[in-house]
Amino acid sequence: MTRPDPAGTPATTTDAGIPAESDEHSLTVGPDGPILLQDHYLIEQMAQFNRERVPERQPHAKGSGAFGRFEVTADVSRYTRAAVFQPGTRTEMVARFSTVAGERGSPDTWRDPRGFALKFYTTEGVYDLVGNNTPVFFVKDPLKFQHFIRSQKRRADNNLRDHDMQWDFWTLSPESAHQVTWLMGDRGIPRTWRHMNGYSSHTYLWVNASGERHWVKYHFKTDQGVECFTQEEADRMAAADADFHTRDLFEAIERGEHPSWTLYVQLMPFEDAEHYRFNPFDLTKVWSHRDYPLTEVGRMTLDRNPTDHHSEIEQAAFEPNNMVPGIGPSPDRMLLGRMFAYADAHRYRIGANYKQLPVNASKSPVHSYSKDGAMRYAKVSDPVYAPNSKGGPRADVEHYGTPAGWHTDGDLVRSAYVDHAEDDDWGQPGTMVREVLDDAARERLVNNIVGHLLDGVSEPVLKRAFEYWHNVDADLGARVETGVRAKQGEQA
Repeated sequence: MTRPDPAGTPATTTDAGIPAESDEHSLTVGPDGPILLQDHYLIEQMAQFNRERVPERQPHAKGSGAFGRFEVTADVSRYTRAAVFQPGTRTEMVARFSTVAGERGSPDTWRDPRGFALKFYTTEGVYDLVGNNTPVFFVKDPLKFQHFIRSQKRRADNNLRDHDMQWDFWTLSPESAHQVTWLMGDRGIPRTWRHMNGYSSHTYLWVNASGERHWVKYHFKTDQGVECFTQEEADRMAAADADFHTRDLFEAIERGEHPSWTLYVQLMPFEDAEHYRFNPFDLTKVWSHRDYPLTEVGRMTLDRNPTDHHSEIEQAAFEPNNMVPGIGPSPDRMLLGRMFAYADAHRYRIGANYKQLPVNASKSPVHSYSKDGAMRYAKVSDPVYAPNSKGGPRADVEHYGTPAGWHTDGDLVRSAYVDHAEDDDWGQPGTMVREVLDDAARERLVNNIVGHLLDGVSEPVLKRAFEYWHNVDADLGARVETGVRAKQGEQA
């Protein structure tokens, strides 16, 4: 059979660039003899194939993304000196969207929070912002994070996901109520990634050129409008196209419909935090927009698809410890835990030199004392230690001005947060149910919860779930309990 050979088609080579003798035939002794070990090209092909997969992310395994730009449209220089947020600045970036609990092959449209991870290639190094499509999270202490993720994945015995396990954890962790209310509501399943908001969820610190400090939360509002799937629509889509969100983003960009999000921030004066009515660093809480209204910053637009998903998206390594001058962490315990955990996960998944991969590499000069390790290709030169008197790089302390941090005091303790006036777990989800949702949204919330609880949740956990929702809102709890008991009666 004669195969087409378009003009200009390059010749196949080995990974070393050496011309390959054949794309189809192994080296053998005669036409029907054994394959020879000296067929190094065959060995290279098979060995590389066996090693194509890297370990998937523990949470956020299923996802995809695209490249684009962030353009500053307002002046927030009085709040932060970060170069990426100075007036008129345009910065290249990459975004990755994902589900939290599912594996790489799981459906895009399962009910689950969505990751909203952003990497900005700024003039002062890489800035990563790792968030979700919800402004809160299930837990507030990193010691519980591993346990939470395990409760949402698969059992040890039958390797199945289990609603009883999920609700067992949630009902024993009342701080989860706010996030679970979001999860079981309309926004638990976005129609597409283009039609969902993104939030930093965490609180960060902004420092301006004069050293003045503000606490900050990020809100990326979709310019396409928020749209969501009902449970029934999502179930049908999961059966019809498990990669629906992945496909939608790629094809929208391919046909020139470039999605965009407008970034707003909430800004809290540094001194307000100590006496605010609840702990402003608690990841299960939101700040009232009446107290701290939204301030526009700029617009993010995605306009280029990856050409190699593995190299550009699967190996994209987002980590909240990548903070540029003018941006710092807060006392948010989950943030502080993630500042270690994310980078550590990347070292495990893709190697110690993952920051040299093009998608992760800084576009500004790197003068680091890191050296050696597997797969390192960036050259180092002496001196390889600091301090030194041999002309090696030195920290530019003056460049930072006032340290981008907060003053800590007190003893090292293992305890809950210091109480603020409204530091309970039920107040904010209750307010959301009563004052944010309309009657139709409340009805859908009840139906989603009832349907989820009917799927394998044991009676002891079920009773805790009823109490859980009664604590959020008495009427909501009563409707959930009535709905579950009625369905159980029908099934009896």
